[in-house]
Amino acid sequence: MSALPIAPFGATGHQSTRVIFGAAALGGMSQERADATLARIEAWGINHIDTAAAYGASEERLRPWLAAHRSEVFLATKTGERRGDAARSELERSLERMGVDSVDLIQLHNLVEDEDFDAVFAPGGAVEALAAARDEGLVSNIGVTGHGLRIAGMHLRSLERFDFASVLLPVNYVLLDNAAYRSDVEELLEVCAERNVAVQTIKSIARGRWADGSTAGFSWYDPLTDPSAIDRAVRFVLAHPQMFLNTTSDARLLPPIIDAAVGGLSAPSDDEMRADVAAEGITPLFDGAALERI
Repeated sequence: MSALPIAPFGATGHQSTRVIFGAAALGGMSQERADATLARIEAWGINHIDTAAAYGASEERLRPWLAAHRSEVFLATKTGERRGDAARSELERSLERMGVDSVDLIQLHNLVEDEDFDAVFAPGGAVEALAAARDEGLVSNIGVTGHGLRIAGMHLRSLERFDFASVLLPVNYVLLDNAAYRSDVEELLEVCAERNVAVQTIKSIARGRWADGSTAGFSWYDPLTDPSAIDRAVRFVLAHPQMFLNTTSDARLLPPIIDAAVGGLSAPSDDEMRADVAAEGITPLFDGAALERI
């Protein structure tokens, strides 16, 4: 099997596999199944794991594996807290749950709303507390994440206020078919290139929301399952050299994602992607209105 592509993860100093394991997949698993999944991640050579305090039991499920492999991976987590004291407490709980002394990246989770933006940057807010944690060696880098069609623009605002090491946002063909969102993403990519900020992507293989509005199955969105469609969706993202791809929370779909990433990074044609949209019934996860929140 060919090796996964690798690129510098912004200015962090980490040479990261461009496929990042989205450890939300572990959140609802037994420890036995989580251990088996992590063994496959190791075998595939993925050297970057992304989790969050909000991902169920994900951090606890990582603990046994990290006890033996911590030095081999770039470890990222997230906090959804906006006040500094609460963010610090959540970070400390994450370290305890994972059984580690520090993480390589702590991210502000889903920083989309204006009131949250104001809160994290206020005196005594989460940014101040996480910067202090970085000074103490509990974290090495600080990033910011989010969902929805406002998020690229919000990331631009965040980067004006603080030297974040990474951003994370949804990217797939139908989302970038929205001209306003595509323009914001293109501007964000330019700024991140200038400042050497890593760009992580999520929702690459989303087909749309579940038809009944639920969070059925292993993912809150309905994912593509056809290997050929997954291959094109993954290559659509990874053909852009700046982008890293965070894997879906449905661990059953990891093999075709890996196959796509090692099979070559040529971009699929617009005709191919439009054919997938029609054949698979792919719809945008976000619309800037009723479907803006997850």
